[in-house]
Amino acid sequence: MLFSACASTEKARYFNGMNENNYVLNVKNLTPVLQKGDILSITVRSLNPEASAVFNALPTNAINMTPAYAELSGYLIQPDGSIDFPVLGRLRAAGLEKNTLSNYIRDELLAKQLLVDPIVTIRILNFRVTVLGEVGKPGVMNITNEKVNVLEALGLAGDMTLFAKRDNVVLVREEDNKVITKRMNINSDEIFKSPYYYLKTNDILYVESNKAKVQSTSRATQLLPTILSALAFIAVIFDRYGR
Repeated sequence: MLFSACASTEKARYFNGMNENNYVLNVKNLTPVLQKGDILSITVRSLNPEASAVFNALPTNAINMTPAYAELSGYLIQPDGSIDFPVLGRLRAAGLEKNTLSNYIRDELLAKQLLVDPIVTIRILNFRVTVLGEVGKPGVMNITNEKVNVLEALGLAGDMTLFAKRDNVVLVREEDNKVITKRMNINSDEIFKSPYYYLKTNDILYVESNKAKVQSTSRATQLLPTILSALAFIAVIFDRYGR
C-alpha cells in the first residue's frame, strides 16, 4: 500500500494533455481477411427456403471440436486454407475477404442453377484478440461484431491497472507470414490517427509495467527475507519469554 501511494495520479490518467478536437479515424482495410483456423458461419437464403436448407445443413466434419471453441458450430478453415461446402465441395477460403468468398459462393450457386437470387452471409465466429500484462483481466476476448479498437479491447480486459505504462502499449500482429510489432501511446491523440487503432483477429496487446511497479516489486523482493527473519525472531522471543 505504501508503494502504491507513491504512484503519480497524473500518469494513471488517460489522454493527458489532449484538447477537445475532432479526429478522422483510419477505417481502411477493416474487412477481415480469412485465415487458417477461422470458424465461419455461412448462411444461404433464397426465394425457396426448402432449396436453401440444403446449404445450411452443416456437415459433421465441418464442426470445430477443439476444446476452446467446442460451443461453436461452423466451417473450420483447414490447414490447407479450404472448407468443405455442401454440394459445391472444397472451396478456398484462407486469404480471401469475407465478401469475396460470399460472392464466389453466390456466383457458383447461380452458375450451377442451384438457387434463384441467393443471398450468402458469412461471419467469423472466433474473431478474437488477446490482452496481456498490466490489465484487470488479462486473457482472450471473443469479439462478436468483428470490430474492436484498442480502447475497447482494454476495457474488455478490465482496464489498465495503476501500474500500467500508458505511453507504451505493444501490439503484436501476424500478417502475411510476418510478425508485426507496434508501440502505441494511449496518452497521445496520435492513437486515433493510427492504422492500428482498430484491431484485427488474433491481435495481441501487451501492456507493460511502469517504473513504480518494477521498483516496488524489486524493493518488496529485497525486504521480504528481512521481514520474514524479523517475524521469526519475534516468534522465537515470544515463545521463550512470553509465557
